[in-house]
Amino acid sequence: MLQLPKPPLMRKLASQSDAYEICRQITAKYAKTFYLATWLMPAQKRRAIWAIYVWCRRTDELVDGPQARLTTTETLDRWEKQLESVFAGEPVDDTDVALVDTLERFPMDINPFRDMIAGQRMDLHRSRYETFEELKLYCYRVAGTVGLMTSPVLGLDCSWGKTPWNSPNANNPMEEAIALGIAKQLTNILRDVGEDAQRGRIYLPLEDLAMFNYTEADLFNGVVDERWQELMRFQIQRAHNFYTQAEKAIGLLCRDSRWPVWAATMLYKGILDVIERNQYDVFHQRAYVPTPRKLLHLPVAWLRAQAL
Repeated sequence: MLQLPKPPLMRKLASQSDAYEICRQITAKYAKTFYLATWLMPAQKRRAIWAIYVWCRRTDELVDGPQARLTTTETLDRWEKQLESVFAGEPVDDTDVALVDTLERFPMDINPFRDMIAGQRMDLHRSRYETFEELKLYCYRVAGTVGLMTSPVLGLDCSWGKTPWNSPNANNPMEEAIALGIAKQLTNILRDVGEDAQRGRIYLPLEDLAMFNYTEADLFNGVVDERWQELMRFQIQRAHNFYTQAEKAIGLLCRDSRWPVWAATMLYKGILDVIERNQYDVFHQRAYVPTPRKLLHLPVAWLRAQAL
């Protein structure tokens, strides 16, 4: 369902309401934590976020999905052409219908979408990152871009620059939006180390492995020792630093967007807490936040949305 379709032969596409319902179902199935946070948004905003999520997921599936072995540079070229069609108001398939409507309601720049495709091109041709700067570029493209895509939907509080403590020079909301995407991608990387290793991929910077005297062979063998634990503490702190940067700008968002963004941020950070409780063993235990614990985060997120 998420694979790049062949050009339709004059078939009738889904209605807007049906297209959004398809996007809702996909989001609910594949992004349970994220989906929970979207329900804290007004209806029009959450539908738009579902449409964006599904486009991002379909883009990611081209390289990481079940049929990824069939994906080539030409596949991504065709996907970018389909993106251009969507931005021209001409949907190619059912979920495009929802995204076209979203773009009409919340005008967006196409460049973050193009950048995400560029991130998939990186995944197509490389499986190692020597330095964090290289990895940071990848994280921007596949996740920091999501912050830029969703910013027009979330919206800024027009009064945010009218107080001394929220002067226009205090924070750059777009930079903070990118930081949140990078923080979440780093969290994904740490959670999925074992799964990525099974596919021959290492996203942790090789310079960091060397710094802690931990080898690629150790990683592929799932070695959890003091070296690995110190390496993971270092990586988790880096992710927390990006979360801290991002949190500074949540208060600049429209009031009806602050609670869901705080909730999504806290729920994602909770994955790092689970990794720590699991003694950093991401090879044999998948870190996830149980639903009861997710629900406990919501009132705290609400309080932060009111006070910060």
